[in-house]
Amino acid sequence: MVRDAIHIKKDDKVKIIAGKDKGKIGKVLKVNRKKNRLLVENINIVKRHTKPNAQNRQGGIIESEAPIHWSNAMLMCTKCIEPARVKHKILDDGKKVRVCGKCNEVIDAS
Repeated sequence: MVRDAIHIKKDDKVKIIAGKDKGKIGKVLKVNRKKNRLLVENINIVKRHTKPNAQNRQGGIIESEAPIHWSNAMLMCTKCIEPARVKHKILDDGKKVRVCGKCNEVIDAS
């Protein structure tokens, strides 16, 4: 199986570019690199019907986020406040950083 290079990390802000939540912006909660999927806050909400159990005495319908493929999300630049492609740059001290493709500003996880 070929693994893609995911340029998105936990706590990044992303904009959804495809699917039922297209256009929404959310924070990445979890990254699953093996399955190339992201868990984004308040994106791809699914309903699950549960029976009563020890944790949930009443049971009922529970809403939660489901993972989406990373290619359906685009990293948001913190400076130009737009979704942008990601470039990689090596700084003078040898540190590899992500850079916005539009404004060439360093993107940090914030």
